[in-house]
Amino acid sequence: MAIPPRADKSFRENAHAHMLPKANRQGLGERTIRRHRGGPMFVDRKDAGERLARALEEYREKEDVLVLAIPRGGVEVGYQVAKYLRARFSLIITRKLPFPDNPEAGFGAIAEDGSAFIFPNATFWLSKETVCATIEEQKEEVKRRILALRKGRPLPEIGGQKVILVDDGIPWDRRCRHRFGSAGTGASRVAVAVPVAGERVAKEIGQLADEVVILEKPTPFYAVAQAYVNWYDVSDEEVIETMERWEAERPLAPGPRGTAGEGEAK
Repeated sequence: MAIPPRADKSFRENAHAHMLPKANRQGLGERTIRRHRGGPMFVDRKDAGERLARALEEYREKEDVLVLAIPRGGVEVGYQVAKYLRARFSLIITRKLPFPDNPEAGFGAIAEDGSAFIFPNATFWLSKETVCATIEEQKEEVKRRILALRKGRPLPEIGGQKVILVDDGIPWDRRCRHRFGSAGTGASRVAVAVPVAGERVAKEIGQLADEVVILEKPTPFYAVAQAYVNWYDVSDEEVIETMERWEAERPLAPGPRGTAGEGEAK
């Protein structure tokens, strides 16, 4: 299930945030730290996560805060955020539905609960059989990642929690509307926090979450990688190492379902 539009959204902005036309403002809570014109803005994902964490100061040391990172690139960023906020931490798994002949591009996305977002014109590019086969392939990849990266554990209890969804950036394309799967279901508040995103995507995410925190909106914006000096594809092994580091540094939280890997800071 995709995140439903929220009825209790608040509009917030700082002095540097873009003021939307009045007709589009209702319910959108967005904070942009600044707009950037030039080269990379962050050394690496650790640097981005540390800076993003400080922009979320209001959530620090609150018992009902849950940070959910999107693997694989968002894990180090989410780790740094959760560490600073002294919050619970886990992973939420989503997958792009890639074109067979161009895996870097996609015609939709799928969440770990099995729900999918597909561009309406996807069948103009691909046969129905190819679309269905790709969905099944990515469902299997989602299952594999849950087993490998989250050790098969279910998502932590979300009901009544303030959920902060973290990634290393949001690309320009419309997959963003399904990146976060069912993470907002039952949450008391949903915040999306990323180091970098484009203007158009920020507006779109603002319609799905209670708050959007973006450190940088580069102009022009082509890809998340342009924001980082040290950019590389994160491996499963690095994600596993990060989560093991988290568990070693944090006591296991009992949680409603006894889930591990979502400990609170000491």
